[in-house]
Amino acid sequence: MDNSIMLTDSHLLSILQLASPALPVGAYSYSEGLEMLVENGTIANHTHLKDWLKAELLYGAIRLEAAVMVRSQQAAKIADVESLCRWNLWLSAARETEELRASSWQMGRSLIQLLGKLEPQIVPIANAVGNPCNYAIAFGIAIAHWEINIKAALLGYLHSWASNLITAGVKLIPLGQTAGQRLLLDLQPLLGAAALEILSLEDDRLACCSWGLSLASMQHETQYTRLFRS
Repeated sequence: MDNSIMLTDSHLLSILQLASPALPVGAYSYSEGLEMLVENGTIANHTHLKDWLKAELLYGAIRLEAAVMVRSQQAAKIADVESLCRWNLWLSAARETEELRASSWQMGRSLIQLLGKLEPQIVPIANAVGNPCNYAIAFGIAIAHWEINIKAALLGYLHSWASNLITAGVKLIPLGQTAGQRLLLDLQPLLGAAALEILSLEDDRLACCSWGLSLASMQHETQYTRLFRS
């Protein structure tokens, strides 16, 4: 099977913009429980962080989030508002802690507001989904509007997620910038494999095993000193 991706310059630049850490949606302010894991010693070095990210890509909630993003793109392409609303509610219900749900809603709201200013044509379908809108749903609407190849969009989504958590780890553990970039490079094969698996998931196979993330997130809610919002 040929898994190569062909993109126009415009499509490539669009996905780079959406996956950029400069996108003003507040992703940099969330650690997804990583701050608690560093404080209690579960993650203390480069290897620990690498193992945690690998486990999340193989079994964790990011797979569900990315799979819903794919479904939202498919629904937005044909203006299937009913499916968009259903998956938005499903993803909200699947978030296991208040912090994780709040982060998804805040980033989704910020992205929808940004898209409305950049691409006013998106406003009607965004309004139909309503508020709160999860980040994965907003991302799917954007890539559908810009007609970005779904595998490229999925790789961008996963890469952005990994980059954000590695940046948090660089600050918290702490790690050097070079170590962080080495880790991101090492994760490339797994990001590609995860994208292919997520694209093949049927609806009845949407499941995850992220109890470690859930426990860390719940503990982070009451963590005394915090740099991050989750």
